[in-house]
Amino acid sequence: MSLIHNFSAEPTDALVLGGGLAGLAAALDLARRGHRVAVVERRRYPFHRVCGEYVSNEVLPYLRRLGADPAALAPARIRRFGLSSPAGRLLDSPLDLGGFGVSRYQLDDFLYQHAVKQGVEFVFATVADVTFDAAAGQHRVALADGRQLTAPLVLGTYGKRSALDRQLARPFFQARSPYLGVKYHLRLPGFARDVIELHNFRDGYAGISAIEEDKLCFCYLTTRANLKAAGGGIAALEGEVLARNPRLADIMHNAEQLYAQPEVINEISFAPKQPVEQHLLMVGDAAGLITPLCGNGMAMALHGAALAAPLASRFLRGELPRPALEAAYARAWQQQFGARLRVGRAVQRLFGGPVLSELVVGGLRHWPAAVRALMRQTHGAEFG
Repeated sequence: MSLIHNFSAEPTDALVLGGGLAGLAAALDLARRGHRVAVVERRRYPFHRVCGEYVSNEVLPYLRRLGADPAALAPARIRRFGLSSPAGRLLDSPLDLGGFGVSRYQLDDFLYQHAVKQGVEFVFATVADVTFDAAAGQHRVALADGRQLTAPLVLGTYGKRSALDRQLARPFFQARSPYLGVKYHLRLPGFARDVIELHNFRDGYAGISAIEEDKLCFCYLTTRANLKAAGGGIAALEGEVLARNPRLADIMHNAEQLYAQPEVINEISFAPKQPVEQHLLMVGDAAGLITPLCGNGMAMALHGAALAAPLASRFLRGELPRPALEAAYARAWQQQFGARLRVGRAVQRLFGGPVLSELVVGGLRHWPAAVRALMRQTHGAEFG
């Protein structure tokens, strides 16, 4: 079910550009606060995304407040963490807060259905251009099919990288990023359903954890240089580079792949971004991307929505002028996520090469307090 309304006849309070976790949660939150919201998303639900599909339990109070408790999806309950070096040496640690595993195919569709029931309207189209009319106090959003949408508030929730970033002249978009991400769903008999494992290999790492039913999410980050050195093919990359870690070799040898071709995304950038661009409030990966090694991007997307929605509601009710809205959101975003992203980038550098990775994992195996302290730096407290 999707709804597309006549925007000229019934003005929209807020347009949300992108229907991932950040966009869906922000739209649902604003709608529950009494605002008319529309989400522009280019693909119809459900669909797969490149994502590690592990969510910290810090998000549960917020999702329950939105009336979208993910327990209905029967997710895997994640309580333990494992990390291997490129040679296969493993450290393990409990996860203090824990988390859950659920596919984006299921979770995004679940939130979409809740949003529709709450009155959020969806336009399935590609955004071509966004401009701000200062005199009118309105954003104008041009769609690729020629339609024009307007609203006093626009949230940019379109993910890691978009043509809109080029149009907005965002600095990170000007420099090419060497990273690409690949995701499969697997079945692997005997894999523990309460653990998330991260396995290092040369210039990359892979994560594996349970999701709903008897499935696993297997997702890895590597570089174009690794892909090129393996002849440009994903299968060769996995056989020649990932499989040098014996734990990854075992996974790939024994697992059943549940779809023929992996999901792949290129040009993943971990460079700093700004949470407000040309009066758009950026939420989720559009505002800043934590490295997958730190494994908390889904929680950050939802937390960003929880920060943006109450401030946006005050603006839409005339209680907060636009400059104050933008300053308050930017400040709240930096206070909540700035340190996490800096720690994430530092951790990424620690695991960039085989020798350093071996040293770090070898040292951390004998220092469990440091492992838990590091995880606390990249995860937040419960919010609602």
